[in-house]
Amino acid sequence: MNITLISLDNLGLNDHIKTNLEKQGHTVKHINFRDYKYKYPSVFHKAYNFVLKAFFQTNLKHQHHGNEILKELKKNNEIQDVILTIKGDFIDPKSTLEFKKYAKKTIGFFNDNTYRCPNIKRVLPCYDEVYSFEKEDCEKFNLKFASNWIYTSNANIADKNTFDYNVFSIFSIDKRISILIRIAEELKSKNINFKFITYSKKHKVSDDKITYINKFLTLSEVDDYVSRSKVLLDINRAGQIGLTFRVFESLGLEKKLITTNSDIKNYDFYNPNNILIIDEKNPEIPVAFFENEYEKIPDEIFRKYTVDGWIDLVFKN
Repeated sequence: MNITLISLDNLGLNDHIKTNLEKQGHTVKHINFRDYKYKYPSVFHKAYNFVLKAFFQTNLKHQHHGNEILKELKKNNEIQDVILTIKGDFIDPKSTLEFKKYAKKTIGFFNDNTYRCPNIKRVLPCYDEVYSFEKEDCEKFNLKFASNWIYTSNANIADKNTFDYNVFSIFSIDKRISILIRIAEELKSKNINFKFITYSKKHKVSDDKITYINKFLTLSEVDDYVSRSKVLLDINRAGQIGLTFRVFESLGLEKKLITTNSDIKNYDFYNPNNILIIDEKNPEIPVAFFENEYEKIPDEIFRKYTVDGWIDLVFKN
C-alpha cells in the first residue's frame, strides 16, 4: 500500500509506525507537522487569533498546519491507499476534510481525550475511520479503540540487574506535580531511591525530590534514564484513563510499573506482581514490590501491544 502518515511527533515515537510499515513492504511518507512553525505577521494577528480561539473555535496555527500539509499531499504522484493522522486536533477541520482528495481512506488516531483536548470533537467527522485510546470517548462518539504501542525492547538492555534508580518518571509540569511530590515523600520515607524529572518553561530550582529542567530531553536521553531504572512511575492526568506510553515502555522493557491509573487492571496484560496501582491522594508503596522479579506476560498478549500489533488493528480492519 501507499501510505501517508501525518503527525505532530515531537519525540519521534510515530517514526516507529513508519519503519514497521516499510518493513511490511508498504511505501510510506511521514509528514511531521511539528516542523511547520507559525510566526504571527503582526501583533494584530496575535490578538486576532486570541479572538478566533475564544469565540470561534478556530486557530491560525492550526490553519497553517493544514495548509502546509496539503501542499505536501499535492506533491504525491498518486492517490494514497491510506492517510493516517495522529494529533489531528492540531489541524483545522476544513483542511482535514480535504485529505480525502488524496486518499482512498482516511484514518484518525487520538492518544489524548476530548476532556483535555476539546478540539478533537471538531475533527472527528472529517475522517472515514477514527481510533482513540480513551475508552469513554470511544463509547460516547462511537469510535474504535486502539491503545498506544510498545516501541521499546529489553534486547537493548545490556544488564537488566544493574540499576541506578529504583523508580523513574519524567513529565511536563502540570497539576500532577502535587501527586509526584507525595509519591517522592513516600519513597524517601522507605529509603527507596528514585529520579523524578519535570519540564517547566520557567526556571525552577531542583531539590531532593524533583529535578526541574527547562529544555526537553531527546527520546534517546529519556530511554537512557528508563534503561537505568528498575521501576517506572506513571501518573495519569485528571479525566484521562487512556494508557500513556510509559505503560508500554514498561511492557516492552519488562519493567515493573507504579501507576495511579486504576483502569489498567481491565487490560489483559495486567499482573499485580508487575503493576502496582496506588491512590494519588495517599500513595502507599510497599518495599516488597521491588523484591519480586518481573513476570513475563504471554507472547500472544504481548504482540497485541507492539507496533506490529497496532498496525494489524488499525490498517487491516
